[in-house]
Amino acid sequence: MAREETRTTTRTSPRTTTVPKVRSSAAHGTEGPGGASPRAWTMRLLVAGIVLSALNLRPAITSLGALLEEVRDGLGMSGSVAGLLTSVPPLCFAVFGVMAPRLARRFGAGAVVCAGMAAIATGLLLRPYTGGTAGFLAASALALMGIAVSNVLMPVIVKHWFPDRVGSMTGLYSMALALGTALAAAVTVPLTDALGGSWQSGLALWAALAVAAVLPWLPFVRGRARTPGAGDRPAEPASGDAAPAQAADAPGMHAAGAVETRGASAGEARGASAGPDGARAVASPLRITRSRTAWALAVFFGLQATAAYITMGWMAQIFRDAGVPAGTAGLLLAVTMVMGVPLAFVIPRLATRLPHQGPIVLALGVCGLAGYAGLYLAPAAGAWAWAVLLGIANCAFPLALTMVGMRAKTGPGVAQLSAFAQSTGYLISIPGPLLVGVLYQHSGGWGLPIALMSALMIPQMVVGVLAGRDRTVEDEAGR
Repeated sequence: MAREETRTTTRTSPRTTTVPKVRSSAAHGTEGPGGASPRAWTMRLLVAGIVLSALNLRPAITSLGALLEEVRDGLGMSGSVAGLLTSVPPLCFAVFGVMAPRLARRFGAGAVVCAGMAAIATGLLLRPYTGGTAGFLAASALALMGIAVSNVLMPVIVKHWFPDRVGSMTGLYSMALALGTALAAAVTVPLTDALGGSWQSGLALWAALAVAAVLPWLPFVRGRARTPGAGDRPAEPASGDAAPAQAADAPGMHAAGAVETRGASAGEARGASAGPDGARAVASPLRITRSRTAWALAVFFGLQATAAYITMGWMAQIFRDAGVPAGTAGLLLAVTMVMGVPLAFVIPRLATRLPHQGPIVLALGVCGLAGYAGLYLAPAAGAWAWAVLLGIANCAFPLALTMVGMRAKTGPGVAQLSAFAQSTGYLISIPGPLLVGVLYQHSGGWGLPIALMSALMIPQMVVGVLAGRDRTVEDEAGR
C-alpha cells in the first residue's frame, strides 16, 4: 500500500486570507468536506461495488466465446456474421463509452454505474431468447452499453476515492475483471450441460451476477453522488445525514479545493486559480487531441483490445478446430483469462513504481508473439502453454488502465483521458475480430488470422513504449 502523504487544502473567501489546512490522504476521505469523516461502511460498500462491477465486465463476451459454435448453429450464422458478433463489444464500448463522463456529470457516477449493471442484467437475460440474429445483437448491445459506461468510470472513481492507491485499487479492479472473465469461460460449458445442453440457459444465467452488482450502488444513487472526475467529491450514501453543501467548489474540482499533486504545484495540479470573489475559477477542458501521449495511449488501448477480443471471441474455436474437446477448449480460454487475476494485481503496482512503463509493454508483447507462434505451429500439442502466454499478453489491459491514471494530474484530466483513450481505442479495435472471421471463412483455416494477430502486436509494442513515458497530458495539451 502506498505510504501516506500530506495534502494541502486551501479555502478562500471574499473577506479572508488563504488558510492552509493539512489532512491525510489515506483512503481519500479521512476528512471530508466540513471536517466530516466518511463512514467506514461507505468505503467498504464502494469497494464491494467496484469489485462486483468488475466481475461483470466480461462474462457477456467470454460466455459467448465458449458457446460460439452452438450459437452459430442455433441462429444460422456464417463465419462472417460471427465475426461481426465478436466486433460488437468494441463498437459499443466506443459509441457508449464517450457518453459516460457527460452522464456522470448529470446523474452521478454511482447512478450511471448502477444503471449500467441493470442494463447488463437485462441484456444478458433477453438475448438468448430473442429468436434471431438481429434480436441477439440488439440485446447484446444493451448489455455492452452498460459495460461501456462502467469501463470508463471505474478509473475515474479509483483516481478520486483512492488517489494514493491508484496502483493497488486498479489492480484489485483488474483482478476482479480477470476473474469474472475466466469464470465465464471455464464454467459456461459445464453449466450448460448441467442445464440440459441448452445454450440459451447457459448464456442467460450470467444475468444473476449482474443483478448482484446493482445492489451496492443503490445507496449511491440515493445520495445523488456527482461524478468524481467532473465535479464535487461523491456524496456518501443517504443515511439520514445530509451531505454538507459544496457550493464553493467549482466544477472540475475536488471537495473543498483539495489539491492533488504528483510533484506539481497546487496551481498546476488544479489547473485553476482563485477568482476576485475568492472562489476558484473553472478550468477549461484539456485540448486532449493535442497530446501525443493521449494518442499513443489510445492506440495502445485499441491494439490491446483488438488482441483481447479476438482471443475471447475466437481462441476456443481455434482449439476446437484443432481437435480439442469443447469443454477443454473452454478451460483453455479460462486459463488465458485467469492469468490476469494475479498479474492484474502485480502489474499496476509495478507500473506505478517505474518512471517508464515501456519494459513492461515489451515483455507482454514478446509473450503474445510466442503464444501466436505456438497456435500456428502446434495448437493442440502445446495448448496449455499457448493459453498461459496469451493470458500474460492480455495483461496489457490493466497496464493501460494504470497508465490512464498516471498520465493525467487531476481527476477531470483522468476522466477526459479515460473517455478519449477508451472510446478512440475501441473504435480502432472494431475491425480486428470481424476481419479474423472473414479470413477464417474464406481461407478455410487459421493461418492468416494468426498472422494478422502477430502483425498487430508489433505496433502495439511501439505505441505502448511511447505511452509509457513519464509525462502528463496536461503538460502536453495545455488548458
